[in-house]
Amino acid sequence: MNTGDLAPDFTLVDHQGQPVTLSVVVQNGPAVLFFYPAALTRGCTRESCHFRDLASEFEARGATRLGISMDTQERQSLFATTNALDYPLLADEGGRVAASYGVKRPLDVLRVKRTTFVIAPDRRILEIIASEFSMEVHADRALEVLDART
Repeated sequence: MNTGDLAPDFTLVDHQGQPVTLSVVVQNGPAVLFFYPAALTRGCTRESCHFRDLASEFEARGATRLGISMDTQERQSLFATTNALDYPLLADEGGRVAASYGVKRPLDVLRVKRTTFVIAPDRRILEIIASEFSMEVHADRALEVLDART
């Protein structure tokens, strides 16, 4: 995947058991889709909570936050409840969506590469943010990209 590419459309179940379709989400504005390796782990919790803590910043820019991992819906639900996460966490069991975005690892041990996609309302990828160790850079950089649109 590259900047400017059309983001693959998908429908996945969120942590509350509700279907979420990317092409429907972006009808309301840009989406920030971030892949994380595993719910309830230290780094993923830090990254996800940073997205939570910046809720008003994303809302002010009309952007929807979507977290996605290969965890089950039940594990995503526990993750969301444990950390009071206020946005959908999508269950990509089997990694079909991760593979379509090019972030699925060949071995399921670490599952996916920690990667964030900032997606415009026309489903074009505005930015790809990849960092395995700097958890805050994903949300912070996504906000910068959203600001540059205006």
